[in-house]
Amino acid sequence: MERIQKLIANSGYCSRRKAEQLINEGKVSVNGVVVTTLGTKANKSDEILVEGNVLPNIEKLYFVMNKPRYTISSVSDDKNRPTVISILPAVYQKLGLYPVGRLDYDTKGVLLLTNDGEFMNELVGPKSNLEKEYLARVDGIFTKINLSNIRSGVMLDGIKTRKCYAKIEEIDKKNQSSLVKIALTEGKYHQVKRMFLAVGFTVKNLTRTMFGEVTTDGLKEGEFRDLTPHEIKRLLVMSKKTTI
Repeated sequence: MERIQKLIANSGYCSRRKAEQLINEGKVSVNGVVVTTLGTKANKSDEILVEGNVLPNIEKLYFVMNKPRYTISSVSDDKNRPTVISILPAVYQKLGLYPVGRLDYDTKGVLLLTNDGEFMNELVGPKSNLEKEYLARVDGIFTKINLSNIRSGVMLDGIKTRKCYAKIEEIDKKNQSSLVKIALTEGKYHQVKRMFLAVGFTVKNLTRTMFGEVTTDGLKEGEFRDLTPHEIKRLLVMSKKTTI
């Protein structure tokens, strides 16, 4: 037996946090009995209804996509812009997939897709320490002092960001720009762009090159592939590592 909120999240219906909210609101029943207590357990064979819908018991799916620029990291968009789900082949759009975390509209690179809410929560929940690596093209010449400042953390919304890895990959004196690699274990709103802005630089182009150990090597923009069992296991292990 497993906790009902975990069964709901694992089905891909919603995240575990949302499942807990639905339980508290009395919108979940097991074998005809409304459940309002968090921690109540059930079997997969039980009839579980969520908001009147029979809980689906579908295959768990895990993909990595090379997200193109100018796509929304969401299932849908009220402005009718292309989303990471709408650009998938039609058959994949019906599998209950959603992005693991978000990449900005104009950011490209590694993005995971899944229908496993528990998996997503482990990777991007508040307790996760999973490292994400980015390449940022910024205006101006990035110096060693700038590098030291960004490595030690900057103030965002009154809170100092965690210490992070950063390295200058390229200095383009002719065009007055720099290419900087940065790896974060946090996922604040527009964090990479805001961190560079905090040390005086504007990000002109941003690519996520790695999520944990997962890359988009061999994938063109918009293409995707299955995560391997090893990659899935490593992501879960790395999300629990402690940070500085």
